[in-house]
Amino acid sequence: MVTDDIYPWRVIAQKPAFEALPWLRCLVETVELPTGEVYDNFYTLEMNDYAIVIALTGEDEVVAERNYRHGVREVCTVLPAGFIEKGETPEAAARRELLEETGYEASDWRSLGSYVVDGNRGCGRMHAFLARGARRVSHQHLDEMEQIKVRLLPLEELSGMLARGEIRTLPTAAATGLALNTLALEAAPDIRKVPA
Repeated sequence: MVTDDIYPWRVIAQKPAFEALPWLRCLVETVELPTGEVYDNFYTLEMNDYAIVIALTGEDEVVAERNYRHGVREVCTVLPAGFIEKGETPEAAARRELLEETGYEASDWRSLGSYVVDGNRGCGRMHAFLARGARRVSHQHLDEMEQIKVRLLPLEELSGMLARGEIRTLPTAAATGLALNTLALEAAPDIRKVPA
C-alpha cells in the first residue's frame, strides 16, 4: 500500500470577495495547512460547471464550431459546450448544447470524465463527452450573443490542429485530447495493459 502522507488544508473562514451571480463568485478564505500554519487571503473562484462534447459523424468528422471567444479575443475553432442548468445532468447539458449550437444529435454517448478547471482556484468543473453517430436533425437555436458557424472537420485535421497549437481554448484542447486517447485505446486495447 502506498501512502503519500499528504493531507488537505482546513478552511477556517470563508467570505465573498466579489459576486457577479450567476456567472462568478470570488471567495477569500483563511486556510490552515497540515503543518498548522495559517494563511489569510487565499482566493478561490466559483463558476458554473459546464459540459463539452466532441461529436463524430459516421464518417469520423468532428462537429466543430467557428465563433468568437472574448477571453481569447479571437475567432476560434471550438467544440459545442455550455453551462449545466440547475437540475440538469452533465450529459443532458452536452446533448442540449450540441443540438442548440449545431443542430446535431448523436446516438452513442460516452463520458470522458469530469475535471476541475483550475486545481488551485476552482473555476468550475468541465464534464467532457464523446458522442458518435452525429447527424444533423434541425437548425441551430442560438441566443443573442452567439454567432456560430458549424464546420465538419476530419478527426485527423482536429488532431493536427491540436498538435500544432492551433486550438486556442483549453476546454476544446482537453476534450480533443481525451477523445483521441479514448479512440486510440479502443483501436489498440493492448495499450491499456500495464507491464508487470
